[in-house]
Amino acid sequence: MKQICFALLCAAAILTPALSRQSGQSSAYGRWDLTIKTPNATYPSWIEVTEARSNATVRIVGRVASVHPATGVKLEGSHLTFTSMESGRQMPVSWDMTLSGGKLTGTQKSSDGFESRITGEHAPALTHAAPAAWSDPEPLFDGTDLKGWQPDNASKNHWVAENGELVNQSAGANILSTRKFNDFKLHIEYNCPPDGNSGVYLRGRYEVQVEYEAVDKNDKLHMMGSIYGFIAPAVTVPPRPSQWESYDIMLIGRTVSIVRDDVKIIDSQEIPGITGGALDSAEGKPGPIYIQGDHTGGMKYR
Repeated sequence: MKQICFALLCAAAILTPALSRQSGQSSAYGRWDLTIKTPNATYPSWIEVTEARSNATVRIVGRVASVHPATGVKLEGSHLTFTSMESGRQMPVSWDMTLSGGKLTGTQKSSDGFESRITGEHAPALTHAAPAAWSDPEPLFDGTDLKGWQPDNASKNHWVAENGELVNQSAGANILSTRKFNDFKLHIEYNCPPDGNSGVYLRGRYEVQVEYEAVDKNDKLHMMGSIYGFIAPAVTVPPRPSQWESYDIMLIGRTVSIVRDDVKIIDSQEIPGITGGALDSAEGKPGPIYIQGDHTGGMKYR
């Protein structure tokens, strides 16, 4: 039997995402899928507003990096403000949003005076039932060319089909499937060199970490097999840099299970929201398989 090394098993029936029915469509509490528009770009973000000891707390996912807590949170009726740190530049950013008609709108201002516009919607619950059956496997990569795949930046693309493998020769572009998916099972094999850092984004929004960086660089929420920043692997699999390994991933709604080299490392865990580097924040829509290539070269997939 011919092995299908990179395949997606689609649900027999497409399931319509069910929007969350939180007790406060008039309240800012809950999870929010945000879109940030700057004068030069548009990118996704995410926040979760919760209550602790009668005070509002916020955790946030920005354009890149991991989920982190906001500071100086104030929620007064429909008005929400807080401060976060912009990853990379380590610059304070103030957020000022108002809830109206079930949507958040407002501004984001960095300490250097740069201002962006914010729009947001309650994140969908995505409480999908598991399908009664899955369809037959379908290959996503034929091993001979990049048909069915496209880089997010053609001028920086270093992805090639080589020896039956999808190879990122050097850091540059990320690459995504031209097909988009709802619920699925994915089998993917990866070969990560020492100091390599990549990731497989499910629906282009939730990163499964692939990395063999220095042992003390990443905690469990950011190590190999984690849903970046949100879910740590329950089992640590011995590292095997520069060798072929595999993930078998099942995503139903926002519930994920991951088997790494025949070891279940995540078992039916809820992904709260998008991770840094996501393509968009439209969690209720289908999305591609998206492979990170902008960190390091030398990564191989099949």
